[in-house]
Amino acid sequence: MPNERRLADGRVELVDTRRIEASALYNPDLAPVPLARRNWTTYNYAALWVSMAHCIPTYMLASGLMSAGMNWSQALITILLGNTIVLVPILLNSHPGTKYGIPFPVFARAAYGTLGSNVPALMRALVACGWFGIQAWIGGEALQMTFRTIIPGWATLLGPGVAGHTTTEWISFLLFWGLNVFIIYRGMDLLRAVENWAAPFVLVMTGALLWWAVSKANGFGPLLAQPGKFHTFGAFLPVFIPSLTAMIGYWATLSLNMPDFTRFGRSQREQVIGQVVALPTTMSLFAAMGVMITSATAIIYGQSIWDPVQLVGRFSSPVIVAISMFTVVVATLAVNIAANVVSPANDFANAFPRFVSFKTGGLITGILGILIQPWRLLADASGYIFTWLLGYSGGLGSIAGVLIADYWIVRRRELRLEDLYLEEGEYRGWNGRAIAATAIGCALAWGGLVIPAIKPLYDYAWFVGFFAAGLAHLALAPRSTRRATRARPA
Repeated sequence: MPNERRLADGRVELVDTRRIEASALYNPDLAPVPLARRNWTTYNYAALWVSMAHCIPTYMLASGLMSAGMNWSQALITILLGNTIVLVPILLNSHPGTKYGIPFPVFARAAYGTLGSNVPALMRALVACGWFGIQAWIGGEALQMTFRTIIPGWATLLGPGVAGHTTTEWISFLLFWGLNVFIIYRGMDLLRAVENWAAPFVLVMTGALLWWAVSKANGFGPLLAQPGKFHTFGAFLPVFIPSLTAMIGYWATLSLNMPDFTRFGRSQREQVIGQVVALPTTMSLFAAMGVMITSATAIIYGQSIWDPVQLVGRFSSPVIVAISMFTVVVATLAVNIAANVVSPANDFANAFPRFVSFKTGGLITGILGILIQPWRLLADASGYIFTWLLGYSGGLGSIAGVLIADYWIVRRRELRLEDLYLEEGEYRGWNGRAIAATAIGCALAWGGLVIPAIKPLYDYAWFVGFFAAGLAHLALAPRSTRRATRARPA
């Protein structure tokens, strides 16, 4: 294309941006990143995943699977397999971000149209708002525990509160919420700095907690000897399948919006290596550390304590509690901003480019994160895994199927970068075929909730949505699009 500059490694930038800057579909936060500013390295992407995986929900992930009847090894294998599978769509959708320097909602314009892209973007954004609220509540619990240790009588200082939580719990929650919003308003450079040092810090501190627990218990404890309830593959399979789908759902959000981060990538090779090395290994290792620490607590305290915040609350030293809770705050803050704010902030900006900036979109995310009432989602471990994670995975899998089929098969990785920002460009308006394909995937993935005959499909929600929507999009895509793509110069 005449207004594109292409490097030998395939990365593309616009030579002249004046035309797109005049478009109503443009704002500086959605703009393609110039090659000079694409400076994220292998370490940056590895650190991003390490810091996102090192969070309380990951630590406690195995507990939900073990409560469903798995033993520790079955739970960890399920977690490893799920994260290895979801790595595939993550890498496939990362490619256009690095090649064109574009965020997820702009990438979605190619498949869904400049207006139609708001459908997948807002679906992704609403899930992120729920996750933002969950992580903010966990971070608030860590602050609450810190204040209780430092200030005598803090828990009941301001009365009983509402909805089963004291007033000071709500204050701690809102303080952590405000810290998230502060970082949002400082931008992506501060985010990268937080991710870079949070990743090793949290790993070292969790390792120290593991060393303490094993030393104090003189071993790993009874959970590692627990046999589990499933003694045959036939008995294990009905729990394994929905659990595996839920594990994929854990990062199904990032499988869509990794372009929000890979748009800053220095090369395809660096972003791929950073993600492959860090994601499945870190998720499995951190979940395993949670299992081992919890197993040791059964000996130390006579009961299994899965929540590290509650575990640290048993310590008597205010200094140890303060350091431990600072670690929890750092871990939760790092994952919350990266995984649950960057995407919806861009998604809301995509819906109203001239009126909503990245900062405003982040604030909207924070407000919706409160309205979703995360304390209710966290109240039940089985509901968290089999309702929340499993349920939304079907919708996000459908979107992933359409995006990957469109970019890799229909368009052969060739996009018109300038047209992604033009109201009258190639991708203008709505692509009803892509939306119809997404609807087909969602209908099949979620239909089992209301139609008993196809209930088994719901257990495979992400897989069903992904393949059904992807195949439907290929079937519906006009041949003229494929011919035009093949005719373009590489």
